[in-house]
Amino acid sequence: MPSSAAASAREILTRLHDVMAGRNPAQAKLNAVVGIIAEAMDSEVCSIYLLREGVLELFATRGLDQAAVHVTKLAMGEGLVGSIAEDVEVLNLDEAASHPDFAYKPETGEERYHSFAGVPIIRRERAVGVLAVQHSEQRKYQDVEIEALQTVAMVLSELIANAGLIDTATTGVDRPQSTAAVRLPGQKLVEGMASGHAVFHQPRIVVEHTVAEDTDAERHRVYAAFDKMREQIERMTREAEFGVDGEHKEVLETYKMFAYDEGWARRINEAIDSGLTAEAAIERVQQRTRQRMRQIDDPLLADRMHDLEDLANRLLRIVSGQMGTAAQMGLRQDTILIARNLGPAELLEYDKRRLKGVILEEGSLTAHVTIVARAMGVPVLGRVRDVRRLIAEGDLLLLDSVAGNVFVRPSAAMEEAFDAKLTLRQKRKAAFAALRDVPPVTRDGHRVTLMVNAGLRDDVAALDITGADGIGLFRTEFQFLVSATLPQRERQQRLYREVLDAAGTRPVIFRTVDIGGDKALPYLNKEDADEENPAMGWRALRLALDRDGLMKVQARALIEAASGRTLNVMFPMVSEAWEFAEAKALFEAQRAWLDARGRRAPLAIRYGAMLEVPALAEQLDLLLPDIDFLSVGTNDLTQFLFAADRANPRLAERYDWLSPSILRFLQRVIGPCRDAGVDLGVCGEMGGRPVEAMALIGLGIDRLSITPAAVGPIKAMVRSLDHAAVRAFVAELIARPPRDMRGALTDWAGRNGVDLA
Repeated sequence: MPSSAAASAREILTRLHDVMAGRNPAQAKLNAVVGIIAEAMDSEVCSIYLLREGVLELFATRGLDQAAVHVTKLAMGEGLVGSIAEDVEVLNLDEAASHPDFAYKPETGEERYHSFAGVPIIRRERAVGVLAVQHSEQRKYQDVEIEALQTVAMVLSELIANAGLIDTATTGVDRPQSTAAVRLPGQKLVEGMASGHAVFHQPRIVVEHTVAEDTDAERHRVYAAFDKMREQIERMTREAEFGVDGEHKEVLETYKMFAYDEGWARRINEAIDSGLTAEAAIERVQQRTRQRMRQIDDPLLADRMHDLEDLANRLLRIVSGQMGTAAQMGLRQDTILIARNLGPAELLEYDKRRLKGVILEEGSLTAHVTIVARAMGVPVLGRVRDVRRLIAEGDLLLLDSVAGNVFVRPSAAMEEAFDAKLTLRQKRKAAFAALRDVPPVTRDGHRVTLMVNAGLRDDVAALDITGADGIGLFRTEFQFLVSATLPQRERQQRLYREVLDAAGTRPVIFRTVDIGGDKALPYLNKEDADEENPAMGWRALRLALDRDGLMKVQARALIEAASGRTLNVMFPMVSEAWEFAEAKALFEAQRAWLDARGRRAPLAIRYGAMLEVPALAEQLDLLLPDIDFLSVGTNDLTQFLFAADRANPRLAERYDWLSPSILRFLQRVIGPCRDAGVDLGVCGEMGGRPVEAMALIGLGIDRLSITPAAVGPIKAMVRSLDHAAVRAFVAELIARPPRDMRGALTDWAGRNGVDLA
């Protein structure tokens, strides 16, 4: 391609505009288009394939044999063209025949061409065709040439749509193929149950006019739209109902950062310079964003890209004048909102009285919208596939994110079962709420300490709601995960002080940051996160000791926040006693530094460690003299003991927490802790399940830190339990383990009136 490649897109668009405005038949227009593109790009071949009746048909070509037009056809995924359409991705090859997906079609006469580049023609986010160029010379096309092809493909989408060549059967319609009842599975993001009618958050704005008449006018339209969008974001940030400060404010601040990103605005302006309208330029940049998102393995970075996608949708609606989102039109009845993904600001626009739940085609536990929805108390089910195909606007939906399901157009029997489960859940919640002020004491008078796990400032409200004894695990990394940059000491200190103030006299155990590995931060070095086995990699205390500047800042923030109070601090993933000693020394050095400057210090600092790495159990004699408490992290401990990745769905249910291996390991730890006078507890999902919690109490563990939702069920179990009897029974089981440990414990509970509901 000539050196003037940067101007190619504009040159092609100018000529295409005249073709599109003409009165020739669609086939004649396509024939003209391939000639224009081939000439402008100095390419020997240019071909257009369109999706018709589920197959890609060669509709026009310059360079291939004309006899192949309307004869050569490829299935989705077949050949290079089929792969481009199926994956909605670009291919750029210097030797096409060497690619594993290459499929030779002799009628085209393409054997003399070596280089190949193809881009999808996209309509409503789906490929409706492929634009391809070929050359006899072996070379890869330049990035600027590919960019020009992608811009032209956007204009072609408009042309073929206006010509009636879009295959509606394969681009997808917004009505489901069936009206029968169906159950769709998904991932629980925010737990809850709700019923309501389906409302789609935002039908995609379809860009109808792509070629600009006046680029200056288009640029001014974009500037005005940016100003209006930023005004909306500022207003929503001010009017957020769930609180002034905390993690949710930080989420919105990160969101605002994208809204003011000059790089994003510059890319849109560059697209306008190529000859696109304002709408088409925004959509063009958005297409690039989606392609990047598909290539991102890091879920945290992908979530940040979703925020940018949300803003692009908002900007597109403003510039096109199509502002009618479901939120702005108003919800008329109880609603389950459906979206591919949502930005946090978009969720805040909805009427909280009518919004009962959210279903996302994508979504993740760490996404900003999940954090905001949790604060709003709105259940969310993510990773639900094919919602556009299977759900219609107005369909009745029964959302059960507890079980990870949504029932679409439910039958009478489904509704009856759902209502029964919901009623039972509400009754149980009411019964558990009645236990709020009742202590977790067994029938024979043994007191168990029930604490909650938290990670956000607003999570502290669970103490009053549940009557828990304190926070047994405050995950400080949440503040790092939702921030665009490393949180400064003052911001950390403010969060920790607010948590302590809200907890009052109840203890809070702060776990120092557990980041790295599978919780990589975009603002840390990317190469640090590229690990084959991140759960056992450079993370938690290992990372903090190597990056001691990060830990020193957190230590000072915690010490200053706890002035005049007792600070409980716990180090995660301790593998050897020296790691704990080094971390404690770092904290003590920071305390001495503050003391020397007359800063008010905590009344005391209690130091603890998390037992997650089995190797630490072999050094308890070295560790216990230096610590005040020990907390067993059952999630990581289990996967390390069994060498089983807990994130692997094939292994998720393979190894039971009630395995003799787990219980015997814990029994081996309990004795030395008791003899040393060190408080031992469990924080993790194991302690939040009634049968497992009963077994832990039977082993002799009296402190459990669990999710707020689990406090009621565990307290009910404890109050129905005879402590001495369960201790004796568990000792027998461990000495002579039955084949089915869970079954044996459940049967014993049933015979002895233990509440495991």
